Amino acid sequence: MAADTSKPFFPAAPHPALLPSRGAASRASPEASYWRAFRSSELVSGAEFPVTDLSFAPATGRATPTLAAAWSTSVHLFSGEPLEPLPKISVAGDLAFSPSFRSDGALLAAGDKKGVVRVFRADKPTAGPLRTLRAHAAETRVVRYPVFGGDKLHLLTAGDDALLAYWDVPSETPVFTVPTAHRDYIRGGAASPADCNLFATGSYDRSVKLWDARTGNTGPSLSFSHGEVVESVLFLPSGGLLATAGGNVVKIWDVIGGGRLVHLVESHVKTVMALALGKLCNTGEVRLVSAGIDGYVKSFDFGKLKITHSMRHPQPLLSVACSPCGSVLVAGSSKGKIYMGKRKKVAVDDEEGRKGVSGEIDWVSPEPEKPVLRPNYFRYFLRGQNEKAKDGDFVIEKPKKVKFAEHDKLLRKFRHKDALVSALVKNNARSVVAVMEELVARRKLVRCIGNLGTEELGLLLEFLRRNATLPRYARFLLGVANKVVEMREEDIRSDEKLRVHIRNLKRMVAEEIQIQHTLQGIQGMISPMLALASR
Repeated sequence: MAADTSKPFFPAAPHPALLPSRGAASRASPEASYWRAFRSSELVSGAEFPVTDLSFAPATGRATPTLAAAWSTSVHLFSGEPLEPLPKISVAGDLAFSPSFRSDGALLAAGDKKGVVRVFRADKPTAGPLRTLRAHAAETRVVRYPVFGGDKLHLLTAGDDALLAYWDVPSETPVFTVPTAHRDYIRGGAASPADCNLFATGSYDRSVKLWDARTGNTGPSLSFSHGEVVESVLFLPSGGLLATAGGNVVKIWDVIGGGRLVHLVESHVKTVMALALGKLCNTGEVRLVSAGIDGYVKSFDFGKLKITHSMRHPQPLLSVACSPCGSVLVAGSSKGKIYMGKRKKVAVDDEEGRKGVSGEIDWVSPEPEKPVLRPNYFRYFLRGQNEKAKDGDFVIEKPKKVKFAEHDKLLRKFRHKDALVSALVKNNARSVVAVMEELVARRKLVRCIGNLGTEELGLLLEFLRRNATLPRYARFLLGVANKVVEMREEDIRSDEKLRVHIRNLKRMVAEEIQIQHTLQGIQGMISPMLALASR
């Protein structure tokens, strides 16, 4: 049988089955597999009112997540596994904005279109507001409870009137207000997870400002420009990094380093409207989640500074939130729909079975996972010790520990006599004189001399004998010696040891006087010679 010479022996194009499978390469990423395990569904679909804000209650012993959604004239609550609607909170006929749970999840605060902020009980949403806060003249778009430290009494609000208010909620009075905190609408706000007094705000004037509640009325602690109108701000878990969203970019800032730009993320093609933190159930790591008008929800690994996954939705998105346990991801659209993604529970045996029967060749080796350092490893406490400062870094030097002497500690406790005795025992002339001068400044030296015991008085007289004639301390110590003899004359006469100290002091003074007379004689002989030499 003759061979067919019309075709080459080896085909010019390889068979499709032999080509590397892009699907297999994508499945090799653990991050992509994690996010693809979320089963998408519509939680709410109704009127054409935008879902402006979404917020989950903190995980304070709750078995199931609780979600609050600002939608139309109400704040809608959802809870359970899966999420089921609860009785909604009405905001007196006005559009609701920015629901915020207290750190314990017991209270919920929300603003409205007229600038009124109301505080409700989360477990009794139909009972009416517990507190009503009135200070704003326009929409209150930022309502934030402190996150760190369990502060249950204060609340931060800001709105389209550019007013910033820090409230004492029980008394319904502002602790302080900043009328012109920004030059335009304030649409972004976040509480620091590292300090209950720190807050960040972002405005349409393109600026981001960091506020300290302890000095808030004196101006911002830090201010920098995002470059675009700011829609959302969010602190990362450490509290030292701040994420800002504006335009189609998300920027990561180092607020500890004075507002230094760390990284810029340009993954969206339209305006980024919301930021949130999402926790990975399998590893416990945290990702920065962003939602934009382009309909995408993107996951960003701020440790490796790269986008790890993208999820597409059919409508423009205005808000996004992730449950504290990481099992539920929700996104609110501009058309009144809330998209919920719930992670499917996949058995380990099923995953291994699917990998075993897969006929596709994995042409891309998965990236090896780096071991996570935990506090039970010694290397965990050595992180960053070998790092050297780069140009432009703000270096904070570790202050040297100051060791206080015993007499300094006693002076701080106002134990004046014990401080003087402690210095005399050490027998350091400089320290004893310093303590005496401090007691003179406090007007306590005379009282201390009068309260000294016999042995302590002997220490003082012995110190005066040794150091009273030193030129550096002579004027001060001779005055102290005269005061001691004048005040404790009876004690000195009645004790033999004290009389010995006085005789030694008298002999020392006599010798010093004799030396001074001799020096004056020498000076008298030298003075004429110096006068002749100068001529």
